[in-house]
Amino acid sequence: MIVTASSASALAQVVSALREGEVVALPTDTVYGVAVSASVAGAAARLFVAKERPADVALPVLVASPRDALELVSDVPPAAEAMIEQWWPGPLTVVLRRGTASRGFDLGGDGSTIGVRCPDHALVRDLARQVGPLVATSANRHGQPTPATARGVAEALSGAVRIVVDGGTCAGAPSTVVDCTAAQPRLLREGRIPWAQIGPGH
Repeated sequence: MIVTASSASALAQVVSALREGEVVALPTDTVYGVAVSASVAGAAARLFVAKERPADVALPVLVASPRDALELVSDVPPAAEAMIEQWWPGPLTVVLRRGTASRGFDLGGDGSTIGVRCPDHALVRDLARQVGPLVATSANRHGQPTPATARGVAEALSGAVRIVVDGGTCAGAPSTVVDCTAAQPRLLREGRIPWAQIGPGH
């Protein structure tokens, strides 16, 4: 089912679906994404199935505000703090050590870290404010390109998502991902923000 981002009743359906642990597709500030509630048991497993994504490839989390992200991690090194202050809300995912509040999240990987991002997209932040942190990743089958339209997402993930929110065309690079668990930040994926603008020595 495709719904419009401007419809209040449709967004209420999205909130309900997320609270029930269903997979939904959303426009973001980077590309279309698929998301579930981080706090609903079994929801992330549905997302892995929808994506056909290996369980050892950890999923990131989207939050409504930087404060919400800080509640999920155990420590924020100065370099990470500076990146968050400069680039959030925005297309930067920061990988940090998990805190107590996120240890129960089934995100894949080894469970010791969590990738967090506060997106520059009012709809996504509003959903995260209502539902809580969202486990989210690009809206495509693993290894395939991400469609730029809601209809393309619905076709690519047919049968795997309950609702697709149409937010117009979402084309471009995904978020830049930086590992900040060690003293020196390390680039994991260059995306919308060039590493030269945020890396050591900048």
